Amino acid sequence: MSNAFVTGGSRGIGRSIVLRYVSEGWGVAFTYSSNKEAADRTLEMAREIRPDARVQAYQLNLSDEDAIDKVCEQAIDDFENITAVVNNAAILKDNAAALMSNEEWKDVVSVNLTAPFLVSRNFLLHFLSNRKGRLIHVSSLAAYGSSGQVNYAASKAGLQGMSLTIAKEYGKKGITSNIVTVGYVPTAMTEENMNKQLQEYWLKHCPARRVGTPEEIASAVYYLSSDEASFISGEDLRISAGLTYAP
Repeated sequence: MSNAFVTGGSRGIGRSIVLRYVSEGWGVAFTYSSNKEAADRTLEMAREIRPDARVQAYQLNLSDEDAIDKVCEQAIDDFENITAVVNNAAILKDNAAALMSNEEWKDVVSVNLTAPFLVSRNFLLHFLSNRKGRLIHVSSLAAYGSSGQVNYAASKAGLQGMSLTIAKEYGKKGITSNIVTVGYVPTAMTEENMNKQLQEYWLKHCPARRVGTPEEIASAVYYLSSDEASFISGEDLRISAGLTYAP
């Protein structure tokens, strides 16, 4: 059985990724920040899809570097073999660049960029021993610049360089690393933080004249985890229906 490790799997896009893996017969280890009720609901939904699904939730503060190491090690011990790792979790703390506090900058970069690096580093040695592994990093159109989100934009842009470097360093070892860049997908996080003006902007300028769905993102992530995608590495798969920029 193939197994995946997904950060931020208790709701939104992360939950859809977990459920897609489960529907394909994979085992899944996923993390959540603090909402145990949401994590338990993901577990329930997974077992509604497959009663025998091997799915486990791990509470993890992604700004705690020691905790990241411990949870990754525990997931490897529990599942024995992890084939794919999805760095999905992210936070927002928006502000104009001139007004952004040190804490707003550090908190977002810590969770959105440093944590994905630490997670990836933890699993790379595991992948090397298996001579196979898939890293998928969930990014955003904000990586190309987004007003009021200099910290978020920088963190997502950083994923691009990180992913491409890993692809170059470890491709000969059977390891791939790719980015999935997401447009506007309604989730609890985007609904809480994206104002109505930005939502209207998306619907007006997106060529498809609609928003995306978490399930569409999950399908792309699953594909990049599959054997069919073994020759795809160092790429940025943009899922935004043709809109290539944020305001």
